[in-house]
Amino acid sequence: MPALPALLLVIGLFVGLLTPRAIRPDAFLATAMVTAAALLRLWETVLTVVGACVIFVGLMVDFDALQDATAYSELATLVAIGAFSVIFNRLLSRRTHQLVQVRSVAETAQLAVLHPIPRHLGHVTLESLYVAAAAEARIGGDLYEAIHTPYGVRLLIGDVRGKGLVAMQTAAMLLSAFREAAHDAPDLPHLARRLERSVSRNASQYPELPGSDIAERFITALLAEVPDDVPVVRTVTCGHPSPLLLHDGEVRELQPAAPSPPLNLGDMVSDGYHVDLAPFHPGDQLLLYTDGVTETRDGSGVFYPLAERIRSWSDEAPHQLLDRLHRDLIAYSGGELDDDVAVLVARRRPSLGA
Repeated sequence: MPALPALLLVIGLFVGLLTPRAIRPDAFLATAMVTAAALLRLWETVLTVVGACVIFVGLMVDFDALQDATAYSELATLVAIGAFSVIFNRLLSRRTHQLVQVRSVAETAQLAVLHPIPRHLGHVTLESLYVAAAAEARIGGDLYEAIHTPYGVRLLIGDVRGKGLVAMQTAAMLLSAFREAAHDAPDLPHLARRLERSVSRNASQYPELPGSDIAERFITALLAEVPDDVPVVRTVTCGHPSPLLLHDGEVRELQPAAPSPPLNLGDMVSDGYHVDLAPFHPGDQLLLYTDGVTETRDGSGVFYPLAERIRSWSDEAPHQLLDRLHRDLIAYSGGELDDDVAVLVARRRPSLGA
């Protein structure tokens, strides 16, 4: 692409030299200048503009057209297009610089919300993957966290309805509540109720916020607990996709027996939060993810078959598994991920030193 302006100049030169005088190379020269403005730096754009004008003047001399008023009119048009190209290049560069600054601020804000996950907590090895759909700003509403508590390693993954800054604000609130409550709540149902109260309390503070539906914003969430002394995993599902358990090359979806509604819809919970229990032995891996993974589509609109794809990588280490999954999602979608993607992998180790 950066070579395209030069190629257009060369084509314009040969069109002028090798075709009848009635065929003008103006279109190629003008296109070269505008293309340079969009693709190249300022000095390269100026060089392209000068080159186009020099080529045109050289052709005027070669064709003995110095007395041709039409040729001078065409030259004036090229000069005007060249001036516009330089101005356009400066405006585009300024906008690009502003976008870089916005991305930098957004990345900082995102990192402040999603702290890096420790590689090892208790008997668990962890890896995480996050890809925001809002690529220009790199802000999304998916979230995850892992904390070592007196009750074992507790995990959270969630998905805030909506995008952008409001979604990130809601995600930050939930993560703060989880980081505090995870150490004190005696079990996952108590923890889920604490989170529900925090989300509802936060939403009630913005009942009439102009231009925002934060009071109606809900969060799908999955809580998981891996005790230090028992080879099991406990989960509570609040409207979130079921996790996958990877064991001896097999992939099992841990369907909840009694799923609960998303957070901020807690008034719909009548019988409390149900805990599901599954074996979780050394070497087993637990894959928590948001619906951005399973709702990724290929060119024909088919959803991404996560359980089928992940089966061939089930024996990989967590970081290798996520690397394969990330590349496969990009390839499957043709490089166009339409939703936030968050994945958390927990692998049980035989002992703290293993």
